[in-house]
Amino acid sequence: MAQQKKFVPFVSAETNMAEFTVRALIIGLVLAVVLGAANAYLGLKAGMTIAATYPAAVIGMALIKAMRGTILEENFARTVGSIGESVAAGAIFTIPAFYIVYLQKQQQGIEVDNFFTYGVTTAILIAGGILGIMFVALLRKVMVDDAELPFPESVAAAEIHKSGSKAGSGSKYLFGSMIVGAIVTVLAKFSIFADYWERFIVFGKQGITGLSGFFGENLGVFGKGGALAGSPAISPAYVGVGYIIGPRLASLNFSGSVLAWGLLTPIILYFLGPQIDIDGIAAAMAQSEGISQQSALQKVWIDKAYSVWRFIVRPMAIGGMLVSAVFTLYRMRKSLFAGVSRSIDDVKKAASGIDTGVPRNEKDISFNWIMLGILGVAIATFAITYFVFSTTILVAIVAATVMIILAFFFAAVSGYLVGIMGSSNNPISGLTLTALVVTALIMVILGVQGNEGVAATLGVAAIVCVSAAVAGEMLQDLKAGHILGGTPWRMQLGDIIGVVAAGAVMFFVLSYLNQGDINTGLKEGYIGGFGSKELSAPQANLMALLSQGIVGGEMAWPLVITGMLLGIGFIIMRVQSPMLVFVGMYLPLQTTFAIFMGGMIKGILTLLAERKKHNEAQKTRSENVGVLLASGLIAGEALMGLVFAIFAAFEKFPSAVFSNPSYLIGLAVLSLIGWGMVSLPLRNAGSPDEPAPPAAM
Repeated sequence: MAQQKKFVPFVSAETNMAEFTVRALIIGLVLAVVLGAANAYLGLKAGMTIAATYPAAVIGMALIKAMRGTILEENFARTVGSIGESVAAGAIFTIPAFYIVYLQKQQQGIEVDNFFTYGVTTAILIAGGILGIMFVALLRKVMVDDAELPFPESVAAAEIHKSGSKAGSGSKYLFGSMIVGAIVTVLAKFSIFADYWERFIVFGKQGITGLSGFFGENLGVFGKGGALAGSPAISPAYVGVGYIIGPRLASLNFSGSVLAWGLLTPIILYFLGPQIDIDGIAAAMAQSEGISQQSALQKVWIDKAYSVWRFIVRPMAIGGMLVSAVFTLYRMRKSLFAGVSRSIDDVKKAASGIDTGVPRNEKDISFNWIMLGILGVAIATFAITYFVFSTTILVAIVAATVMIILAFFFAAVSGYLVGIMGSSNNPISGLTLTALVVTALIMVILGVQGNEGVAATLGVAAIVCVSAAVAGEMLQDLKAGHILGGTPWRMQLGDIIGVVAAGAVMFFVLSYLNQGDINTGLKEGYIGGFGSKELSAPQANLMALLSQGIVGGEMAWPLVITGMLLGIGFIIMRVQSPMLVFVGMYLPLQTTFAIFMGGMIKGILTLLAERKKHNEAQKTRSENVGVLLASGLIAGEALMGLVFAIFAAFEKFPSAVFSNPSYLIGLAVLSLIGWGMVSLPLRNAGSPDEPAPPAAM
């Protein structure tokens, strides 16, 4: 307690300094929308998002310093700017599931309502975001004052602001790499080079001794099978993701693709191949498209490989993700129980501590406004469930009640976990999965079935997901603001505005990405949209499968259970992150390969730093520059990719400069990116006697 009383913020409570200004708010809102859109793009394609606190801090500080603003304005802009990433994370994990369910029902010839609409999406995102902020406002003081919670990323963000111009100079690396990421994306879209290479390798005729006598004559000899060989995608964003997560996690992710494309897909094709008239299909394709028989065979085999992966391997990966999510929560059980057990006491302490006599830097939103906000979200959930999803009044009331209870506990748990290890490691998908399963089981108990039950389950899970994501990010920023001397209620009000802004535009981001991929798929010969090889949305597919499986009674249980057993096997083998392995199984080979390359680039940087005998301060400076470069590459490709997706949604495609672009040129581009991400950080390591800067991650 004595240590807590001695805490002195960077800006004292008595200091009257500009904070909630129009320019800081505008910068924060632009960052919230831009970083939110970039993370939505990245999450749908790679199944991962990156924490926006560090890029928002660097960009916001660079802009506000140029305007001669204050450090509290920088803090405010970063707070508002980083909230868009959490709204995007909540959106991509759940909202596309509405569309996936609708599409699957349509393909089965079943008429259902499409709840992937602007009104439903925006209401869910804004309601979830506001709910998360309200709960954090209740819990803020208790959590930020807790000496047992280190808040590593909050401390790093605060130190960036305090270090001033030195940290601000890093903006040139961020903006420069954004330009590089955008240019590479443009070159790939205009077919200056091929962004990936793939080829199907056909196996020779093989037999299994004794199989024909046991299963039948036709199953004795197999000659129609093989494996798909591929290359890393020339994607600055994927390379940036791999760089940030590092070689170990990138390798785990890539191992999932090795399992999917090196073992499962080939062995399934080995048995299915004899049942498919490959030669006949290829001959018809060669005649209709005017291509050679060999080229047609390649296209048919590649198409069959993707079909096996999509309809057989992916459900197995979903089963593995389900077990992995449960295991992740189990490993965190002590932290989870600690967070839940103190939640009710925290509310009492927070409520009793709100009065007019508290200092500026300890004042939250009024308790009455917090209660009003929570009540408003509960009413909105009831209205959506009853009027939009067409359930009964009882079901709508239960849904709203369950949502409030789950959102409160998961917001507390999310904040507690962020306090321990930062928002980058916050298991939002695992918390959302738990909320979905609990809600689905309650719906089954109430006798709710069919499309209405599935929609209500997804709606509650989506609000809880956004609430937990926003709560974790908000508490991280509030802790940084606590260190700097920011005003909590101003930061909370700014985040409410940021949540509304990000939530209001997120539907358009998701919609254009979806429609753009559908149109691109029609042009290039693949099935596009959420869940495609280019727009995988693994978490949303998991949510859609589970909601239909539990409430609707539809699930490919044999495949899902096989994946669950595989997940249990990984856990027994003590695989460090089974979830990453199964996400790798779910993603296309070129995606995980590119992420793996990014991890290897980071590994090379670490190895060279060791050989140069860099001390910790030098390593931190190098890593900070590397993180800025990686973040810029991600943002640059994501924003440019979103622009092309919008054009594709209106069936406007870039003209191909080369009809058969070379992948070797793309490989040279990838090599240049790798060289820059190693050489620039090493050049900025500084001298051994310089003090250590704040760590970015």
